[in-house]
Amino acid sequence: MAFQVSAGVLVQEKDLTRIIPAVSTSIGAVAIQATKGPLDEVTSISSEQELVSTFGKPNSTTFEGFFTAANFLAYSNSLRVVRVQNSSVANASQSGNTSFVIKNTQDYQDNYAAGQGSVGLWAARTAGAFGNSLRIDSCPSATAYEEAAKTTVNDASTAVGDTVVTVTAGTGISAGDIVNFGDNFEYRVVSISTNNLNIVRKDEPAYFGTSDSSGLHATITDGANVRRRWRHYDLFDKAPGTSPFVQANGGTGDEIHVVVVDEDGQITGTKGDVLETFGAVSKASDAKTAQGSNNYYPDVIYNQSNYIYWMDHNAGGSNWGTAASGLTFTNVTAVSEVSLANGNDGTVATTAQKLTAYTKFADAETVEVSLIMAGNGDATHIDNLITIAENRKDAVVFASPERSDVVNIADDNTQKTNVVSFFNGIRSSSYVMFDSGYKYMYDRYSDLYRYVPLNGDMAGLTARTDLIADSWFSPAGLNRGIVRGAVKLAFNPSKAQRDELYRARVNPVATFPGQGTVLFGDKTGLTAPSAFDRINVRRLFITLEKAIATASKFQLFEFNDEFTRANFRNIVEPFLREVQGRRGVTDFLVVCDETNNTGEVIDRNEFIAEIFIKPARSINFITLQFIATRTGVSFDEVAGG
Repeated sequence: MAFQVSAGVLVQEKDLTRIIPAVSTSIGAVAIQATKGPLDEVTSISSEQELVSTFGKPNSTTFEGFFTAANFLAYSNSLRVVRVQNSSVANASQSGNTSFVIKNTQDYQDNYAAGQGSVGLWAARTAGAFGNSLRIDSCPSATAYEEAAKTTVNDASTAVGDTVVTVTAGTGISAGDIVNFGDNFEYRVVSISTNNLNIVRKDEPAYFGTSDSSGLHATITDGANVRRRWRHYDLFDKAPGTSPFVQANGGTGDEIHVVVVDEDGQITGTKGDVLETFGAVSKASDAKTAQGSNNYYPDVIYNQSNYIYWMDHNAGGSNWGTAASGLTFTNVTAVSEVSLANGNDGTVATTAQKLTAYTKFADAETVEVSLIMAGNGDATHIDNLITIAENRKDAVVFASPERSDVVNIADDNTQKTNVVSFFNGIRSSSYVMFDSGYKYMYDRYSDLYRYVPLNGDMAGLTARTDLIADSWFSPAGLNRGIVRGAVKLAFNPSKAQRDELYRARVNPVATFPGQGTVLFGDKTGLTAPSAFDRINVRRLFITLEKAIATASKFQLFEFNDEFTRANFRNIVEPFLREVQGRRGVTDFLVVCDETNNTGEVIDRNEFIAEIFIKPARSINFITLQFIATRTGVSFDEVAGG
């Protein structure tokens, strides 16, 4: 307390208005194999469209993980995804180095941003075969951009429709260049044989690589000058020259145009589609735009490109990558066209490789997730995820049986036996929820139907329950447990089979005529009879523990006295009354006083609070008794008997 020398009024305040903060309990988490995207890095995804743009469309290797994630996103918009790094995965590069992998942007910054000449000038931004379709075209000078009289026609026999034009010298003209023979028409050079230019009309789609019988629009005068332009000249306002920044610093010739092309059409579906353009970026390492932003071409591409990384400067140039300071950057006059190769999606991930990816979700302090989806995996894989959830204490694992247990097995009793046997091999835990199989759904990306594990839907139903009710409500049943997008189930258990599954901790998913496909159970994977053998109770405690623990951090480094303890009770008790009012608990008691904060506890610098909870229970069994009575009998006589 401040000391006052003379009489006066000292105003102080103490904040007793703190409350328990809201906590998130509906963030999904999954590790998947993918055709592109960052490796071993947690990425936030909010929609299926974003999932596709970041990690690529599904194929025969990646569809299980993709649709586990996509099915979750059908119920929720908050998902964390890690791409699994499997064997032989590789980035496409100019050199085609088959062991070259850039995991993510941090890996690039740490290991490649200073230059990596061993793989060429450019590399695909993410590992995967999609990068093999990329070509990077760059124009480093005005000469490379356009030459008014590169050579002359040496072909007196040209006629309308000809597709070959002979010139004095084919040197300096490249496939893809735009040429003009002194008239009003432009042609694209498809290929060159010595001095013979194989051409197509620029306005014809055939310039992507096939012949075009229409050929020349008109005859050509022998001796006419041939005007050559870079194939992408019409994408830019002018040729690369000297930027205002470099000019102001006494330099010249720093600008370069860069174009990223889908050469094979594997990305957009159209060969030759332009994916990205970077115009008038600079070779000077300190270059700035007129607005003051970084204009150094490797940095611009790092910050803006969705497809490529810069790896090295063109060896033919001098001073590239140095500060402007009076330097000339125009040593390279030819265009550069770099096709990337040997990108690889990799092999099917092992259980150990999956664990490496899922370990990115292990730290509750740095990564906030609540619902961990196993995708497809063996018992060891699921046990690994249970360990992560138990160590976090704020997340639940959702797991399906293996594909071979239920898919393409005609006998449903065999399917039931397989499912029970599979989950019997997984240890007891209240931090996991098992389902009974796979759903058959339409894959619009491949135009076929596929069987996909249901755990993405189970986690999605749980997240949706949080949104429409609260985390302590069961995600099962006809009110909150309707599974979306299921054409049919690989295993549709009968009532007797559902009974056996439930006894084995497995939550059946069944299709009922006129009612849809429904999650028909809310058990956790806990073997022992307990309140925690129900998912709503486990998630109630996760919510309470997470919220109260967050609020309790504000008690750290305060004094363990009655004021602090009373303050703690005044924070927790209103919160629990609110949960009680929202049907989460039936009763509670908070003990935080001198009975559990004894002198010994205080001397150890500890603070103890005991919070007793009576959780609300979900209805799993309904008994309806219909009683017929005689006409003259009063209901009072028989009711309750």
